[in-house]
Amino acid sequence: MIHLRSIDIHPAAEDRDGFPFDLPFVRNFRALEFKQPVTFLVGENGSGKSTLLEALAAAVGSITVGRDDIARDDSLSAARTLGAKLNLAWRVKTRKGFFLRAEDFFNFAMRVNRSVAELHDIEDEFAGYLKGYALALAQGVVRGQRGALTKRYGENADARSHGESFLHVFRERFVPGGLYLLDEPEAPLSPQRQLAFLALLMEMVELDAQFIIATHSPILMAYPKATILSFDQVPIKKVKYAETEHVSLTKAFLNDP
Repeated sequence: MIHLRSIDIHPAAEDRDGFPFDLPFVRNFRALEFKQPVTFLVGENGSGKSTLLEALAAAVGSITVGRDDIARDDSLSAARTLGAKLNLAWRVKTRKGFFLRAEDFFNFAMRVNRSVAELHDIEDEFAGYLKGYALALAQGVVRGQRGALTKRYGENADARSHGESFLHVFRERFVPGGLYLLDEPEAPLSPQRQLAFLALLMEMVELDAQFIIATHSPILMAYPKATILSFDQVPIKKVKYAETEHVSLTKAFLNDP
């Protein structure tokens, strides 16, 4: 299902000075339509694809899988400024889904581990001033919360390899009908894991999920019928898989390493 149908930038945003309004794609923005449940944002580093994805996450109000939520993350201040200038058109608005930057995952694992440890401490504190039924009730609530976290992520959220942890979080956190904004999810994934991730995308699309993904991976870009938007063009342009520099360069290298 297509939840988010299109995005545009308020005309006045193109006349503002400073980052991110001085990026070429902002200065020459044309409305982007999402006609497929999977859309890839591609382009060279610095072209602005991550900036747009972050601004979109701010405009949507996405939950973040990272250190802080969007409203408090200092690294997303520019994204919040641009996000306030985005116009979103929905087919079916959804509150499900999340925003994830690859570099934020370690912060997420640390936050889960910290939460589990804090719940252990709270349980011990209750034993210091509660007794009987009140103690059992309070500790039961805390144990339930801790149990839910450890069931989903394990006693140590970063005990798996980085790639395995990524896939595990996706499997646990993807839900039907969600909008998922992912920035370079391939970063910790081997080619085999990237194929597993593609299979997971296919499963979730069948369950009405929508994905907008910034990536450099020719493997991910090969998702059947996905829309590929190139930030190497100004304004942003829809391109075919074989036309992307990532694919042509990879193919040329493999043909003559």
